[in-house]
Amino acid sequence: MPASSRPRLSAGLWLHLGGAVCTLAYLWLAWSARQPGGPSLGTFAACLGSAAIVSFGLHWRLRESRAPFPLGAMVVWAVAFRLCGLLGGPIYEDDYFRYMWDGFRFATTGSPYGLAPEDAFADPSVPEEFRQVLDGINNPDLPTIYGPVTQAVFLIAYWLKPASIAVLQFLLIGVDLAILAMLLRLARPRNALLYAWCPLVVKEVAFTAHPDGVGVALLLAGVLLARNRRWFAAAVALGLASAAKVFALALAPFVLARAKPAHWAAAAATLAGCYAPFALAGGTDLESLWVFAREWEFNSAIFGPLAGLVGSAAARALLGTVLCAAALRYYLGYARGGAKGPPRGDLLFGGLLLVSPVINAWYLLWLLPFAAIFPSAWAWTASVAVLLSYATGLNLPDASLQPYGQPAWVRAVEYGAILVAAGFGAWRRCLRTRSDSPCTGT
Repeated sequence: MPASSRPRLSAGLWLHLGGAVCTLAYLWLAWSARQPGGPSLGTFAACLGSAAIVSFGLHWRLRESRAPFPLGAMVVWAVAFRLCGLLGGPIYEDDYFRYMWDGFRFATTGSPYGLAPEDAFADPSVPEEFRQVLDGINNPDLPTIYGPVTQAVFLIAYWLKPASIAVLQFLLIGVDLAILAMLLRLARPRNALLYAWCPLVVKEVAFTAHPDGVGVALLLAGVLLARNRRWFAAAVALGLASAAKVFALALAPFVLARAKPAHWAAAAATLAGCYAPFALAGGTDLESLWVFAREWEFNSAIFGPLAGLVGSAAARALLGTVLCAAALRYYLGYARGGAKGPPRGDLLFGGLLLVSPVINAWYLLWLLPFAAIFPSAWAWTASVAVLLSYATGLNLPDASLQPYGQPAWVRAVEYGAILVAAGFGAWRRCLRTRSDSPCTGT
């Protein structure tokens, strides 16, 4: 065997061995998800923890290799992991009942908005299979909080097979693989491995069918189109992304920072066009989103402690002001051409989550593609640490906890690990710098 072929074989062999180990972990999790009561938190942690160690360890080993990266092996195993999720099903989540109900209402009434699920409890026209769906919906007193573009995916899933979570999983896995394909045009393949094999992505998309990937895919499409100066197409993609979930609005202005006013108008018109039919019919997701933003708190990093000191309203105002000021400063520099490449979505979404009253694990689906473009220790540590948010009264044998209550240690460990990783990343950057300027970093 020629010596020149050995590095490539070695990298491919490592990926195949790592892929096999991760697949076994996900198969174990899928089998556990099918058992009564689902997996224990110990099984959940063992499966995803082992997959994280293997995946991130492989990236560390291969990150500086000069050998050709075995892209095919990476993609094949990424698909295999997601198929394991399709075999398993939702873990520690019941949001999928809402997705199926929204698809049913969209198909049968023309709009998923305006009616809270509890209003249909006594409706004799609801089919039996959807009565069972109704029984599983959380917060049935609130209309849906999902945007029009996301609702279109729920509608397609309903058309393919009503009340089937497997169909929705399949569709969202396809969307996630499209994200990976776009990411390979924006990031080095070695860094795309971080996303392709990320346990959080596999769990939240393939197993649990969270639909955030719809907005993320459209957002990345906008980034790619803007990079190629196809501004009108980029504007439409960004408008659609914002109509999938309002999170996209945190990045859309930065993608259009160097565009013309007509392109901004095209994005706004696309967003308005998605909402207009439903608004004219009497309902959108905005009412429930406002309730969510105003009243809910879960797993927050800064908001919870600050609200305990100054009150909820003051904490929201203060943190919102700080976030907007920081984003404006970055925007002004980025718009003037001070930064090259895509906007730092990792920092923008990271800042948004840092001050948010609610941090669910799947919210990181917006951050992680950009953390593959701009790799950092803190972002990928966060992708594992945030899974601790599932340690709640719903999943722990502790009668003293409310259903969404967390033991005191959870946030300390979760955010402590991220803080340590951020410090480690800053330390490594300091070691690499040759200037005498103070060491700073993200």
